[in-house]
Amino acid sequence: MNVATILKAKGTDVTSVSPDTTLRDVAVLLTERRIGAAVVMQDKKVMGIVSERDIVKAVANGGGNALNAPVRDVMTSRVVTCSLNDSVDELMDSMTMGRFRHLPVIENGELVGIVSIGDVVKHRIAETVMETEALRLYIANG
Repeated sequence: MNVATILKAKGTDVTSVSPDTTLRDVAVLLTERRIGAAVVMQDKKVMGIVSERDIVKAVANGGGNALNAPVRDVMTSRVVTCSLNDSVDELMDSMTMGRFRHLPVIENGELVGIVSIGDVVKHRIAETVMETEALRLYIANG
């Protein structure tokens, strides 16, 4: 199973914000959409990613006034990405080693989706269930 399969099931909608968006506005957006991160874009280019964790860290360090800061001040600018052909196992390894929960999907230099750790785990479980069922049928009919 690969990223293309995950996006086919979940869709390719990506929530993005500009680097000048305030953390308060991002927090509202993430809450309204029930998501954990937004891709920071400028001129159709990925500039970074901002997550709930980034917002919490900013508030912990700067108090409530941190919510008035622009995303550019707290976003992760070294964004790890994946492609449509990457496998679920590759995503799990990358996310575990990098300790992050969201991977923008880039194909031919363009943002085509985003994958969360929840998406990866859901599809990995489905894959395991299918393998288990195939083995059960093989044993039962063997």
